[in-house]
Amino acid sequence: MSNTIIEIKNLRKDYHIGEVTVHALRGVDLQIKENEFVAIMGVSGSGKSTMLNILGCLDKPSNGDYLLDGVDVKTMNRDELARLRNRKLGFVFQAYNLLPRTTALENVELPLFYNSKIKSKERYDRAVNALEAVGLKERMHHMPNQLSGGQQQRVAIARSLVNDPVLILADEPTGNLDTRTSFEIMELFQDLNEKGRTIVYVTHEPDIAKFATRNVVFRDGRIQRELVVSERSYAREILKTLPVENIEEFDA
Repeated sequence: MSNTIIEIKNLRKDYHIGEVTVHALRGVDLQIKENEFVAIMGVSGSGKSTMLNILGCLDKPSNGDYLLDGVDVKTMNRDELARLRNRKLGFVFQAYNLLPRTTALENVELPLFYNSKIKSKERYDRAVNALEAVGLKERMHHMPNQLSGGQQQRVAIARSLVNDPVLILADEPTGNLDTRTSFEIMELFQDLNEKGRTIVYVTHEPDIAKFATRNVVFRDGRIQRELVVSERSYAREILKTLPVENIEEFDA
């Protein structure tokens, strides 16, 4: 039986803005198993971004329980949460969040600097291996402005992999990309999932959500419905049907 990576019970999150209380999450129960590929969906204000921030230990719930890989998150202080994020979670953002004046290799190495047990040789080797896993080893000395949008997102994914996390969290990872490049990134996510990675990503696009194995739809701070994706899309197959001209991924 698969291990439970995420276990959430009666999770609530309130924000106080002056005298107004905003109930962002209103009693959420959710389980995510090892090797699942879950898309979190919902309109703006539905609670999906708040949910992702809590899953990523970037925010704390007001009430309820959150266990990440068996660890009770609410008992942890700020430093413990930072270590947990660094060693168990990988993040991929819509805007890539790469440091502009450092190479792809240095961007991928960055999370390893926070682990004093990892020496420079191991840090280099792990970053190179992560870039190779996303098909960018030959670009490791390029700066972000020398890379296409899709390549920058691949660097961000490599950075999310370098610490061998139990969970990858992605926030609208294809939001800034054209159609073909979006499918190439989803192909990469599907490949990673097939190799055993657990992935949770937020999207508002139904077509992108079909690449996951399960969809969790939020509305008004609650889970409106959960469904297994019965007619799943496979990015590799879709890419075969698209024209191949003007693919920026392989520009010199």
